[in-house]
Order: sequence, then structure tokens, then C-alpha cells
Amino acid sequence: MFDFGGVLVDWDPYPAVAHGVGKAEAERFFAEYDFGSWNYAQDAGRSWDDALAELARTHPHLVEHGTAYRTHFAHSLVGEIPGTADILRELHAAGVPLAGLTNWSDELYHAHAPQRFDVLALLDPVIVSGTEGLAKPDPAIYRLVAERTGRPLSAWVFVDDREENVETARTLGMHGIVFTTAAALRTELAALGLPVG
Repeated sequence: MFDFGGVLVDWDPYPAVAHGVGKAEAERFFAEYDFGSWNYAQDAGRSWDDALAELARTHPHLVEHGTAYRTHFAHSLVGEIPGTADILRELHAAGVPLAGLTNWSDELYHAHAPQRFDVLALLDPVIVSGTEGLAKPDPAIYRLVAERTGRPLSAWVFVDDREENVETARTLGMHGIVFTTAAALRTELAALGLPVG
């Protein structure tokens, strides 16, 4: 089971904001505002209209910046993380069940990710936090995996770039791997007996 951002997808919000308001204003936005917490609420199910309404209430001078991120979101998807998609394709070809578990806004995921990254089609199911109204590391979103797949969490290897997300997976009985590079992931998966070269 794979996380997306930082594992499969190279995501960086800065280029999206800079595309709309320029580099200097983008730097000011990220220095002044807690983008991570604000964005996490969308990952957990808040709509982007509500997100921008909150920004207008609390930081009205930054509404243009937040709007730029939403409008130019495609620029935040820098590309694939080198090598990880190759591992997915190998596992899929060998018949290994694959699933996705991503913290991602419902609106932005469905509008961009499946069309941009064809490797995501190899994952079934894909559980999107914003669609479910739950986000990692909430244990409830991991339990959805067992419900949707009919396989216990102990049957899954979970790969994520964030330690707190992997730690929750481990406490629920999954085998957790903190992603650093595709080469390291390949070594760890091979050590578990999975069919990667």
C-alpha cells in the first residue's frame, strides 16, 4: 500500500503559488502562514471554498496566495519520484495486490492526479483522505483499507514518507516502511520476499 506525495509523486506547493503571485509573494506566504495545517484540513475533507473563506477571515491579505495554489495546483505536481513507479509496475506484473492511501484534497486529487500519473491505475483501491473525510494518521482511514479490500491490515506493507503515518500503520499491525529513496525501498521490499529485482 502506497502513499502518493513524497513516495510516488513529487509534490511542492511553492511553484503553484509562485505561478499566481510571483516568487517573492510565494515566499512571504509560506513564511507567514501555516500552510501545512491549512492544507491538511482540505486533505481531511474541508472544501476549498470553505478553506478560502477561512483565509479571508483570518488572513485577508493572503487570499490571493491561497487562491493561486488552488488555481495553479497542477504546477505543484513536479513529476514522479524517480524509480518508485517502476517498483509498482514490477509488483503489479507479478500479481501482488496494490492499494493507495493518500492524504489529498478530494477536489484536487480527482481533477489532477489520475490523469497526470498513469501508474495510479495499478492501485485498487485508492483511498483518498479528502473523499473519506479522514486523513492519516487517523487510524480510521487505515481500517478502511481492510474493509475495502477484505484483507486484514497485517497482510499489508505500508509505504509512506512521514514517520507518524508509518508509526500508526505499525500500531495497527501493518508492516510499515518509511520511504527515503526508491533504491532503499526496493531493498526493503526484497528483504520481505516481495518480487522486486
